[in-house]
Amino acid sequence: MEWKGRRQSDNIEDRRGDPSMGGLGQGGGFSFPSGGGMGRRGGGLSIGTIIFLVVLYLVFKAMGIDLLQIMDGGSTGGGGYEQSQSGGSSQAPANDEMTAFVRTVLAETEDTWTGIFKSMGRDYEEPRLVLFSGQTQSACGFASAATGPFYCPSDHKVYLDTAFFQQLSRQFGASGDFAEAYVVAHEVGHHVQNQLGILPKFNEARQRMSEADANKMSVRVELQADCFAGIWGKFTDQKGILDAGDLEEALNAAQQIGDDTLQKRSQGYVVPESFNHGTSAQRVKWFKRGFDSGKLSDCDTFSGPV
Repeated sequence: MEWKGRRQSDNIEDRRGDPSMGGLGQGGGFSFPSGGGMGRRGGGLSIGTIIFLVVLYLVFKAMGIDLLQIMDGGSTGGGGYEQSQSGGSSQAPANDEMTAFVRTVLAETEDTWTGIFKSMGRDYEEPRLVLFSGQTQSACGFASAATGPFYCPSDHKVYLDTAFFQQLSRQFGASGDFAEAYVVAHEVGHHVQNQLGILPKFNEARQRMSEADANKMSVRVELQADCFAGIWGKFTDQKGILDAGDLEEALNAAQQIGDDTLQKRSQGYVVPESFNHGTSAQRVKWFKRGFDSGKLSDCDTFSGPV
């Protein structure tokens, strides 16, 4: 992918090395599979867990032991998260190549979707992309590296741990810059769904659904985001910036993060009723459909079989 020298987006929020974690959020994010079985994100800790932790803290406090101070490495910062200086910070410089790449891919998605929305007589609200390392806080709850990249419709932000691309290559066997670009484009696809009113309707409807039905509907939501990522890929290809083999990189990534493939890798068997992102074949199919067509009308994953 010939991305160097192209426009870079300013809609980047770099939190790498930020010592603040914030409070609990509201839940409802849409995550990219990270191999840990995470799907739609919940709202953080349960009430019972919070009460237990508070009681535990008070017991130790009465014994003269300050757990917050211990967790904070003995500092007087009142429990704030800080990265160990002796252990080496995972914060990357703001102008590193990975950041420049993400900024460029995000800019390309902005150009694509601004043009598509304009053709529909609508304005496209550009999302912000949050780079973090290890853990951070969103309006959809607490996020860690294990969550994987995700989109939070409550704050219109995409969250990306900077180490995920290495995991994508080493753990999933999906290397290449266009595979990485597919990850960003998929999460932006969820933002497009939010702009079109699709996510609000889904979030409202799933409150009345069983877990099994909600999973089935989630699969359709995720596959449409794959199709939208494919649309972006087509417009990017039309600019002449894709290299030979780039499309295969994205299709391989879609193949490697299908629910069936992830479950076989992690536990040796599959549980279809627990799928919430789609099988490998489905993810490949819908990304390819968006790439071949470039039309929103061909990304209707809610009608008929997927």
